[in-house]
Amino acid sequence: MRFFSYVASVGAIACFASDIVSAHPNVKDLKFRRAASILIDPAPQPDLPSPSQAQAAAAAAALNLDDIQGDILIGMKKNQELFFFFSINNATAFKTKLGTDIHALITTTTQLLSVSTQPTTAVNIAFSQTGLTALNITDDLGDPLFTAGQEADAPALGDPGTANWVPQYLGRGIDGVFLLASDTTTNIDSELAKIQSILGSAITEVRRLAGAARPGAEQGHEHFGYMDGISQPAVDGFNTPNPGQTVVPAGFFLLGETSDPVATRPAWAKDGSFLAFRQLAQLVPEFNKFIVDNPIVEPGLTAEQGSALLGARMIGRWKSGAPVDLAPLFDDPVLAADPTRNNNFNFSHAGEDLASNQTRCPFSAHIRKTAPRADFSPVDTSHHIIRSGLPYGPEVSAAEAASNTTATERGLAFVAYQSDLGSGFHFLQQSWANNPKRVFPPVLSCSDAYRTVPCSFIFGKSDATPGFDPIIGANAAQSRFVSGLDPTSPARDFTLVTDFVQSRGGEYFFSPSLSAIAGTLSA
Repeated sequence: MRFFSYVASVGAIACFASDIVSAHPNVKDLKFRRAASILIDPAPQPDLPSPSQAQAAAAAAALNLDDIQGDILIGMKKNQELFFFFSINNATAFKTKLGTDIHALITTTTQLLSVSTQPTTAVNIAFSQTGLTALNITDDLGDPLFTAGQEADAPALGDPGTANWVPQYLGRGIDGVFLLASDTTTNIDSELAKIQSILGSAITEVRRLAGAARPGAEQGHEHFGYMDGISQPAVDGFNTPNPGQTVVPAGFFLLGETSDPVATRPAWAKDGSFLAFRQLAQLVPEFNKFIVDNPIVEPGLTAEQGSALLGARMIGRWKSGAPVDLAPLFDDPVLAADPTRNNNFNFSHAGEDLASNQTRCPFSAHIRKTAPRADFSPVDTSHHIIRSGLPYGPEVSAAEAASNTTATERGLAFVAYQSDLGSGFHFLQQSWANNPKRVFPPVLSCSDAYRTVPCSFIFGKSDATPGFDPIIGANAAQSRFVSGLDPTSPARDFTLVTDFVQSRGGEYFFSPSLSAIAGTLSA
């Protein structure tokens, strides 16, 4: 009797779900909804809006969250993710399946905001320029960096050539990437098998890279040990900003929306976004040795505390996520865990000279190099990205820690979304992270191979040479200098002979809207 009741109940639920799907065709796969969230939610990171909050904000800004792929606005909250890079062998067969079976699997922004609507595995898709060309898309999307591909951009990004790149990222052989996210690799493997079955010989696997949130208390922290994803911008039409969180118009992330820096786009490209993917290896034992060997010497600090302070000043945050601007000598985990406080700073303080004071946060600190806040007046809102990556590779082994030498690759599967690569990722890397000096009087524009862009880092400072970003700054494998790290002697230069973050290559992609997937890209 119990078995019969169970079967009858399952049948009734299946019929009920079928009825809902028929009435609401945008609601997918209701029979396999989950009980726990697909996403992680570390306390220091800004919360995602509730579905009702997001829909109200989107309605006010005329955004359609049901047409925007889910990964773009969500940020660094993935538990497990697989990047499946592919080439297109048969465009006709691929387009037929893209507009039907694959489109039905794509996860929207709205779906990810509630456990009740999250799929077992979230699926997004993006295409390189070669992929769009393979699909016979000839429209100019208005981004020359995307058109040329990341390999051509490697010198401007500070890569020492491409000898260290993973070979599959070379030669423009990647047409697209599936992004599959879930809470288990089993779920991801199952969804990938479904996709491969649907597409069959229409695609060929080029490469795959698996990432995962770090275990236990390290969830949300990158491999150097620092909480990540705190300084995300708030998107007008999606997020409710926390104190100190910069509000940025949607057009800086979504093509065709308000404040899109490029005036002319193809109509079908609206609500798509450019995805900058980089595989960034992290030399964790070597980084740890550097901070142990170079502790900040200050009264009241042990050597261990001095080393922790040096690492925090290189990042601009303690490992907990507390900003050094608000906690200049010691970590403050309580502050870190409060998203209403941990981003509520701008480097300026009453009675302190913003042009010269580095006792709190160095001019060269990673979070200041990539988001200068009050160092620009008015505060810059045009050079922002939404970061949506996660760590890859194993934890540091005891042998690696003992030898201070990396034996197994680990790092960050870096993902950044923007509507213009030239003012987003490319700009932040080339013009700010890799720029060791300021220009005075301020030079507002300089030319690179693609466009004229602002080229100065923060200007009006007493230190004309704050140096490279000590974490992601790149100098084609040459040594880098960094000043401001020692609060007792801010003019002191540190020479970094090792790049603790090393490029293993990547590609630029376009993540289209769901309507574009079902329409232009499948036609």
